[in-house]
Amino acid sequence: MENNKINYIEFKGKDLGKIKEFYGLTFGWTFTDYGPEYIAFSNSGLEGGFAQSNETITNGALVVLYHDNLEEIQEKVVRSGGTIVQEIFSFPGGRRFHFTDPSGNELAIWSDK
Repeated sequence: MENNKINYIEFKGKDLGKIKEFYGLTFGWTFTDYGPEYIAFSNSGLEGGFAQSNETITNGALVVLYHDNLEEIQEKVVRSGGTIVQEIFSFPGGRRFHFTDPSGNELAIWSDK
């Protein structure tokens, strides 16, 4: 994994069972369940996942970058004009935070450290 590179993409999904069936049957993707609200996919060309959501999905994609020092890159995001919309939090496999760029696009940065 390299710092500052797109590493993962996350989509929202209303029914994760149907999502797994659709992408598995249609494209041959494989899945790992991380509880009832999250599934990761592989065999797609880029690693990613689906987060369960009951919200109306307008743009369900979340681009996730990697960095080995979240505190350092979070400070740089803020100094460069980004806005933190979700502070650093832990999840199975690492930690991450979400931010918006100056145009309002939401992205995330994660670390396994």
